[in-house]
Amino acid sequence: MENENLYEKPVTLRNILKFAVPTIAMTVFMSFYTMVDGLFVSNLIGTDALSAINLTAPVIQLVTAISTMLATGGSAVIMRKMGEQKTEEAREDFTFLILVNVIAGMVMWGAGYLAMDSVFAGMNLSGDVESYCVEYLSRYLVFTVPILLMNNFTLYMIASEKANLSLLCSVAGGVLNMVLDYVFMAWLHMGIGGAAIATGLGYSVTAVVGLFVFSRQKSLLHFKKPVFRFRVLVNAATNGCSEMATALVTGIITMMFNWTMLSYVGENGVAAVTIIMYVLMFASSLYTGYSYGVAPMISFYYGEQNFEKLKKLVGISMKVIACISGATVAGSFMLTKPLVSVFARPDNPVYELAVTGNRICTAALLFIGFNIFASGMFTALSNGIVSAVLAFSRSFVFMLITMLVLPMILGVNGIWLATPAAELMALVLSGSMFFKYRGQYKY
Repeated sequence: MENENLYEKPVTLRNILKFAVPTIAMTVFMSFYTMVDGLFVSNLIGTDALSAINLTAPVIQLVTAISTMLATGGSAVIMRKMGEQKTEEAREDFTFLILVNVIAGMVMWGAGYLAMDSVFAGMNLSGDVESYCVEYLSRYLVFTVPILLMNNFTLYMIASEKANLSLLCSVAGGVLNMVLDYVFMAWLHMGIGGAAIATGLGYSVTAVVGLFVFSRQKSLLHFKKPVFRFRVLVNAATNGCSEMATALVTGIITMMFNWTMLSYVGENGVAAVTIIMYVLMFASSLYTGYSYGVAPMISFYYGEQNFEKLKKLVGISMKVIACISGATVAGSFMLTKPLVSVFARPDNPVYELAVTGNRICTAALLFIGFNIFASGMFTALSNGIVSAVLAFSRSFVFMLITMLVLPMILGVNGIWLATPAAELMALVLSGSMFFKYRGQYKY
């Protein structure tokens, strides 16, 4: 088959980029979803509403965590079976895992509504900000199932050699999100709830297209009668637990950032954190996109025990990550003020906070790419335990340490420095794991 032959091509930078460039473009464009919401909200409503988007992020990360776990872990399990020539079994598992996502999405939708009011009531927010939080999240949760399907279909399109289609869906969804943001907020005056609906409809594009694509028998992966294999679910959950942990603890750390900023400089600090998170999210999407792009290749080569290709792929990937890291650091430093000014005017107190914070946080971009790739690589190799250790240590343990210690010593600047310090600590751990398992996986 043509799709299978693509995995048999020589491992060269050009062939790797054929996999990775569409996924990089896709994840970068997907990062615009939240950024566009922030852009319209901050300019059409104000920085209080921008703060609310950040305050809802932990709940949204919880919704995303389950689908991320099943998508990344499931993709590794399924593509490994493809490499082992267990094609029909892989398709049965694929359909089964999609059904699990739908059920999980419905459960989380209901649980989110039940917990929403009590979560925000306990934050001691101003009445306006709390109202914005409830309005935004209540509209967002309506799209829980489409969002879960979008996360899964995005990775499975990549694995099925349909990365260009995945990119097209992301672009179409992003454009729809931008247009609807303007229509709902500027024309129809639907407020921050309109931003949430626009985002949900944008995400739904990939979900709808994916249902059609994977219903076709010509697709490398396609729906067929599912078979319940508990071991497959456990393996998918185990392999993807690092990505789930990353999503979950990102939400926890975001809450810590918000609480710490509220105690130091109030709600203006939360708005500044939001702006900087957009910049870091945009840069991180480059690394995430690359890792998503090469993960099916890693799984496939490991499944067929082709260690020569696996070693070459990992070696080239490290060089690509290094190049991206240098470019993002330079770009973030040079564009700090223009980027911040898009969300907050220079006369807004949020502006100076965000400019200072972004310049300090930019140092983290030197390390983030290697940490993301290391965790993704071990997931693709079906070593979910090591991947989870890396992701959990990076996103929670090291961030918790730096967030507790550095602000006490350096004040607000310590909050900004916490991210680069945690990423540097994570890089040391990633490097040690990389060399420890080099002999076992022969990369």
